[in-house]
Order: sequence, then structure tokens, then C-alpha cells
Amino acid sequence: MTDADPVRLYRTVRLIRRFEERAIDLVRAGTIVGGIHPYLGQEGIAAGVCAALRGTDLVTGTHRGHGHVLAKGADPARMMAELCGRETGLNRGRGGSMHAADFSVGVLGANAIVGAAGAILTGAVWARRRRGEDVVGATFFGDGAVNEGMLLEAFNLAALWRVPVLFVCENNGYATTMPVDGAVAGTITGRAEAFGMPAAVVDGQDPQQVHAAAAAAVGRMRDGGGPELVEARTYRFDAHHTFEHVVRLDYRPPQEVTAGRSRDPVRIQGGRLSDAERAAVDAEVEATLDAAVAYALASPEPDPAGALDHLYASGLNARSGGA
Repeated sequence: MTDADPVRLYRTVRLIRRFEERAIDLVRAGTIVGGIHPYLGQEGIAAGVCAALRGTDLVTGTHRGHGHVLAKGADPARMMAELCGRETGLNRGRGGSMHAADFSVGVLGANAIVGAAGAILTGAVWARRRRGEDVVGATFFGDGAVNEGMLLEAFNLAALWRVPVLFVCENNGYATTMPVDGAVAGTITGRAEAFGMPAAVVDGQDPQQVHAAAAAAVGRMRDGGGPELVEARTYRFDAHHTFEHVVRLDYRPPQEVTAGRSRDPVRIQGGRLSDAERAAVDAEVEATLDAAVAYALASPEPDPAGALDHLYASGLNARSGGA
């Protein structure tokens, strides 16, 4: 979608919210092995940005990337199957939570290497534009990534070559447990401005404000402008990773969590709908996710004999134990 229709934006944030909550249930049940990085509280950013993109535009995300994949249009059932490590998953169970990709909707992948997604997307968009394709891209990263050399190198090349990439910083205040004030000198927008890149700060809890900023930036990029940065200030409602549900790390003051949770993007966007509209979307989302969970649980696990398949784009098969 490329508009800010309130009902469609609400459906996206509600879908991501309930997908994450259902995924957490499956983590607790032991069905999703290894846990996940929940996107709860940050749904408005993925929804708003991806609403400004075309289906052919490209996206890369982070280890906290389920929302990016879903907002760009991936099938929730195949995404859930991927998290469960099933053969029917987006990547046949091999990508899992932190590396899900769906090229059919322009998602080049989530990435667990902090800061790497921006470099990957900059190269991908540059290559597509060199082939004459009318595409732009959006890459998501956290506040912790702004200190990574790979991301700053991507800023430099994108600005130098005028690659139409929207760099979206999801500033939730923490790099794992490190507060942003203790890790980031200067400002996040200042890093982009140092490369001559326009930068703006937006309320990441309001999907429509995110969309307005992203749509304006994307419009300028389509008209020949270079890259831009949006710093979306948000708050992570849940743990950095579900292991915290067991470990119970104590790094966020309770009053901060309460204040952060008070501005819920699902509630903010839902408040723009009538009760009937909201109820209809909620019912549709629940039915979609009921079907997604059932699909994932009924899907087969990959055959261990094929564990080394699909490692190379060329189709070359790796084999253990020599040639």
C-alpha cells in the first residue's frame, strides 16, 4: 500500500502486535526454539514506512524484524512457519526469526549483524537503479547501530552516489541494555547531516506521523533526490529478547516502562477508527493468525539430510566429509 488509509494502517499495526504476541506464546511453549526479539511497541514505524513504499521497492531490517517483513506484505502464515523452523516457511525454516526474507515482496532480509542491513540495501538499490529499475529502498536499524562503521560507510556511499535509500532509525532508547545517552555522542540526525543527508525526527508511536515523514522523503527520492534519514523515537514495550522473561534483567525503571507504554501505536491508530471498524479489523486479524499458527504447526520440519542445501546462490551444494 502507498497511502495512509487509517483502516489499513490500523490493520498493519494490529497484525504485527498480535503476531508478536502469538509468537511469544509459541516461544513459551517451546515450539519456537531460541526465542525472538519482540517488536511490541514499535509497530507504527514499520507500518508507516512501508505504507509509503511500492510493492517493488526494497526493504532490509534488523534482528527485531518481524514487523518489517509483515508490513511489507509477507504472508503471516509462512512467516510464522519460518519462526517455527518449518519447511513451509519463507526460507524453508533456515532463516528463522533473525534472518527472514521474502524477495517476492521486496524484503531482502532481516539481519542480526548490527548496522549491516543499511550497507546491504544501499548496494541493492544502487544495483537496481543501474539496471534502470525505478525503485527506492528503506532500511531499518536501531539506535545502537549508529556507532557501527558499516552503517556510516553506507551513509557515505548513499550520499556520494545519491542512492535513494530511506535510513530509518528506530530509536527505542536502548541498545540491548545500554541507554542511548550513554552510547551516542552528539545526535543521531547529526550523523546523517554530516554526510549532507536530510534528516528528521518523528514520533514513532504515531503511525500516521511516521507515514507522513516517510512519504515525503520517498517522494523526494523518486524525484531524483538522494538518501534521507528519519529518526523515529519509540519505546520497546517488551524485552530486548524473550530470554529476559526468564532472566528478568533490571535495567529500565518501572516508571519509565509505564510512561513508555502509555503511548501505544495500536491504541493511537485504533482511536482514529469507529468501534465497528476496529472490531472488524480485530476479528480479521485474529482469524488470519489462527490460520497462520495452525499452518505452521501442521507443516513438516526440514529433513536433516538437506541441512547443507541452499547455501549458495549458484545452486552449488555443500557436502560434509570432503568432496
